[in-house]
Amino acid sequence: METSNADSANPYLAARRSWDERYGDLISRARNWRLAALINAAVALIACGGLVAVARQTKIVPFVIAVNDLGRPIGTGLASESSALDERVLKAALSDFVTLWRGITIDWTFQRQAIEQVFARIGQGSRAQVAISDWYRADPPQKRADQGTVEVEIKAVLATGDRTWEVDWTEIKRAATGQLTGKEEFRGLFTIVLNPPKDEKDARSNPLGIFVTNATWSRVF
Repeated sequence: METSNADSANPYLAARRSWDERYGDLISRARNWRLAALINAAVALIACGGLVAVARQTKIVPFVIAVNDLGRPIGTGLASESSALDERVLKAALSDFVTLWRGITIDWTFQRQAIEQVFARIGQGSRAQVAISDWYRADPPQKRADQGTVEVEIKAVLATGDRTWEVDWTEIKRAATGQLTGKEEFRGLFTIVLNPPKDEKDARSNPLGIFVTNATWSRVF
């Protein structure tokens, strides 16, 4: 590039032209990068503000319960929305509750787990909790296991109201050797409430969110 005679005669103008040619492009690029960085920072700040606002909102994430052909739960998971439990599922839940509660096995590990599951399905501070706790204390399962096992056979589960159910079952008693020692018929009335799980811990202990709040039962002769 040729320079004019005036530029050559003026060392200051010549130096300014040389500085512009060498560093002007670098300054322009730096300015553009700073502008882009400021825009990106502003976008990120707006996005973070939106996430914080959403996080502060109270949310209840429902759980989906997968059931088999008999209505028994076989898996749970998070979902965007939940649906009401149908009568088939409620019947299966009550059948499982009675079976876990009244059944006796010589395997104490399994028996202890059954007791824990029973209380996980009873409303805290409810009449059912008092009644079933008294029953366990009066006739401890570990003591009954010394005499043999009890198998529970559910005969019928019928709705008698919006939240009350009647359950008929047979208790088949066997000696430790497996010999049949007797059968007894029972009928119970149960009141339930639905309280869907709100976190993973609740979902593991009671995936259906069905709690027994009142329980009465008697032997049928």
